[in-house]
Amino acid sequence: MDTNGVRLFVLAAEMLNISSAGRRLGLAPSVASARLSKLEVQLGADLFHRSTRKVSLSIEGEEFLPFAREIIAQEDAAFAALGRGNSSVSGTLRFAASSTFVQRFIAPILPEFLERYPGVNVELKLSDTQVSLIEGGFDLALRNYAVEDSSLIGRKLADDKRVLCASPSYLDKYGIPEKPQDLVAHQLLAFINSKPRKLISASDQTTYQFPPSNSRTRVTCDDGASMRIAAKAGVGICMSSIWNIQTEILEGSLVRVLPEYYIDDQSAIWLVYPKSNVLTSKVRVFIDYLIEKIGKPPVWEQ
Repeated sequence: MDTNGVRLFVLAAEMLNISSAGRRLGLAPSVASARLSKLEVQLGADLFHRSTRKVSLSIEGEEFLPFAREIIAQEDAAFAALGRGNSSVSGTLRFAASSTFVQRFIAPILPEFLERYPGVNVELKLSDTQVSLIEGGFDLALRNYAVEDSSLIGRKLADDKRVLCASPSYLDKYGIPEKPQDLVAHQLLAFINSKPRKLISASDQTTYQFPPSNSRTRVTCDDGASMRIAAKAGVGICMSSIWNIQTEILEGSLVRVLPEYYIDDQSAIWLVYPKSNVLTSKVRVFIDYLIEKIGKPPVWEQ
């Protein structure tokens, strides 16, 4: 199989424009079209639906795309190992991450990354709901728990300390809980399908849980930013990562609830990628950049 044709296919699939993808690789439109047609003959499948107005991936093209990306990654890594790789980092990095975390900490630092690596494009899939890296064809993802999937490799970015919080207006109206049992009488916010977390006394290590089993959760959602906004508006008490609410804690629009207790779930922020994938240069430099900019300790604890 002609890997140059595979590389052209990947770029054309990302741009949905065969002529533009060809020009990016220094090919005339007619040459690019002929090279893709040759690849389709080799595979015995049409990879694109073509019309005079637009190009779109066929079902076969969508199924082949993650394998094509892997072929190119393997080739680049092999050449790099032999000292024959391109000196510049290039390609499209497909990154799946929490929309809340990206808005606060990654989107603001993207300009410097793109300036450092002008050959790299970043495609963001933003959701606080977990996505499959392999099925989605992602190069890298951000997760807030240790890697348990044997098909993935992880690198820890930072600890993910979580606390209970609420707005001063809510606490003025409904009172301040003095012990975990008091939470039963309060309005609570929680993530959809989240498991109860251990709530432990720092003084005597007595263990409770949040939310309590007999409590009333008034609002559930799957977006951390919406959870923070709702808590600020006075909806109720929620559990949140420090990185998500540190600004609001400092300005006083949110305050800690039961600060003498801590959430013990050993959460951390991990950067993970498929074990089957070679750690390509574009992924490596992005991981290094995030570690450099987020820092140790992370920026929200400085």
